[in-house]
Amino acid sequence: MADPESPGRIRQALSWLFSPSARWSIFALLLAGLGVGAAMVVGTQVAVAMTGTDEFCGTACHSHAKFVMPEHQQSAHYANRTGVRAMCVDCHVPHTYPAKLIYKARAGITDALAEMRGVISSQEKFDQERWRLANLVWDEMRDNNSANCRTCHDPAAWDLKKQSEDATKQHKKFSAGKATCIDCHTGVAHKEPEVPKAPVKAAALR
Repeated sequence: MADPESPGRIRQALSWLFSPSARWSIFALLLAGLGVGAAMVVGTQVAVAMTGTDEFCGTACHSHAKFVMPEHQQSAHYANRTGVRAMCVDCHVPHTYPAKLIYKARAGITDALAEMRGVISSQEKFDQERWRLANLVWDEMRDNNSANCRTCHDPAAWDLKKQSEDATKQHKKFSAGKATCIDCHTGVAHKEPEVPKAPVKAAALR
């Protein structure tokens, strides 16, 4: 049986919530609001920083630590002659707000659920899923014209004279808007998956 006093209590609570304060000045309330807002901003930045390291990305999930991170550590994006390292978030997470927060929240939930389900808990499962998962990432990069790649690699700074003939040809296509980075560099940070005999479009499996 419903409590007949419930509607009255709800109205009282709403009245208290939206009524002017007789105890606190507007300045005090504003100051408290600024304090709460500042704490939320700082807390968000700390959380983003803590969950944006290679150590977190590569070890938070068993499957990442066992299959994904070792491949990245063997790539030119991790160890190279210049000592410039691209971290997981540099390639996989948007660099601007609020897109960064939205992506991290969505990816975090998706990865956690997949980890609990054991989607890639073994080498065999990982090999079976590799093509589908790779295409999800490639499609994202094509959709945003490889935006994350271009935060480090500036086409305006290319010296085509120092590039191979084939690279020069392909980069001219990029400059003309006929190609994007991921069209050629699909295996740059992870082992490139083999094309299955009957490939399925990744978008159909989302």
